Amino acid sequence: PDFGDNGDNPNKITDEEYKDLVDAHVMFKDMAADPYLASAGISNDWPYGRGCWQSQDKMRIIWFGEEDQLRIMCMKKGSNLLEVFSNLNEMLNTVESIDGIEFAKDDNYGYVTSCPTNLGTGMRASVHVKIPNLTADGTDKKAKEVCKPLGLSVRGTGGEHTPIGADGTVDISPSARLFIKESEIIGKLYEGIEKLMAIENVVSLDSIA
Repeated sequence: PDFGDNGDNPNKITDEEYKDLVDAHVMFKDMAADPYLASAGISNDWPYGRGCWQSQDKMRIIWFGEEDQLRIMCMKKGSNLLEVFSNLNEMLNTVESIDGIEFAKDDNYGYVTSCPTNLGTGMRASVHVKIPNLTADGTDKKAKEVCKPLGLSVRGTGGEHTPIGADGTVDISPSARLFIKESEIIGKLYEGIEKLMAIENVVSLDSIA
């Protein structure tokens, strides 16, 4: 991990720089602090062997050595999911064209990933939305009750096992992963968010108690 007599690894950032990147959702959280990753041995040797790349327009990010060897992400503010999906497809084609890169893929189960919930397409599509009425008690309990029948999962703004935003911002994604196409994931996300916001807009603060 270090360079021995040659000094510290010049690629290792400071704790302050790391925190800033995590807060900006550019870098992933401290894997060593996650008991689930630790029990599976996925967070071994943290933070060495991990890193990230970000495009100049800040819309494209690649994580190295998180749960999987590569995690390729595209993001943008707004509601144009098709544009983000198209950017992701372009990035995947670029990465897969690099000599020596070949992803583990099973003919029956799709892409093989560290987390079983990502089996299949290996793709997770999500949006950050504010639902202050459904999270008025400071938790995502009511949001999860509403989202489950819509086929949606609710997470904190920093991913699994993280808190929701103070302003009621949550991470919403389709629950289905297996036996579903990438285009269907985008469609279910769009339809689910539309229904969720309709419910959010009619929920009164008094009815959440």
